[in-house]
Amino acid sequence: MTHPLLDLAPLSAAHFASIEDRVARLLSTEQDVLITQGEALLPLEGAIRGAAGPGTTALNVITGPYGQTFGDWLRDCGATVYDLAVPFHTAVTAAQIQEAFAEHPEIDFVSLVHAEAATGNTNPVAEIGEVVRAHGALFYLDAVASIGAEPVLPDAWGVDLCVIGAQKAMGGPAGVSAVSVSSRAWARMAANPHAPRRSYLSLLDWKERWIDGGRRALLHAPAQLEMLALEACVVRIEEEGLDTVMSRHAAAAAATREGVRVLGTGFEPYVYEASAAAPVATTLRTPEGVDASGLVARALAADPSLPLAAGGGALAKEMIRVNHYGPAATLDAVQSSLSALRTALAEA
Repeated sequence: MTHPLLDLAPLSAAHFASIEDRVARLLSTEQDVLITQGEALLPLEGAIRGAAGPGTTALNVITGPYGQTFGDWLRDCGATVYDLAVPFHTAVTAAQIQEAFAEHPEIDFVSLVHAEAATGNTNPVAEIGEVVRAHGALFYLDAVASIGAEPVLPDAWGVDLCVIGAQKAMGGPAGVSAVSVSSRAWARMAANPHAPRRSYLSLLDWKERWIDGGRRALLHAPAQLEMLALEACVVRIEEEGLDTVMSRHAAAAAATREGVRVLGTGFEPYVYEASAAAPVATTLRTPEGVDASGLVARALAADPSLPLAAGGGALAKEMIRVNHYGPAATLDAVQSSLSALRTALAEA
């Protein structure tokens, strides 16, 4: 039998490179961009293990669950790690980063999540980047959730390692991801004897065998369907216009916060200040005594297509996520979600 997703011609190195170039334009970066053949955890871990080692002193910012994971990886690499944790209902500030440098001037690596879809906050990367750059530290950024929902500008912000994924605001596949790498980051990896080599986690392998080789021969067979889906995703953003895509997400986030206020059902934004709230997803605190996971289950039983989820872990009892990203970054999706929550709350 024939099928449009089967028996495709092999993806050429030139085609692969052209998709990387499209992603680089999306990031407005002149840095090297690698498309990695796996979900974003692959380059997130690979970048840390490549750039950090026993001689690294890292400032690890925790504004949600991923920041905690990055600290674990850094310690596993042998780095000295100072965690800067802030409440999940807020964002870190550039002043707090500056204070950390004042207390520990030996810091030479900073890890940060731009937007935490899990908690609904977003951090002021441009301002933080100025502080990090002034101290000469390497800047590592998880922009998986923010890309497509708000500006992500690694060159302008002084980000040395910027990881993105397409599965959220970009509305694309989860099976491939990308990382932009500055010349400083490449030099740090090359000087790190503990950086992965001959490994699926190795970014250096890709640099030496792919980038330095003129991007003429792929290291291995690429995830072809995911690569084609990523290309289609970026083309769609190009055609709609990145500013328009980001505006849709911002409008959906603002409508969610305003809609909760107007409904007056006892829901409250989990992130107190709108300026600290991520446009990719809005998190809500349920009324006292109302179980969030049960409420979401009731709403989804009525309409499984709604972009709703309960918070993870300990937050499952009190937090609801309205995941208005990608195709769901519309006012209709917001209205349907809030109406369903109001109905489920009344029934409960």
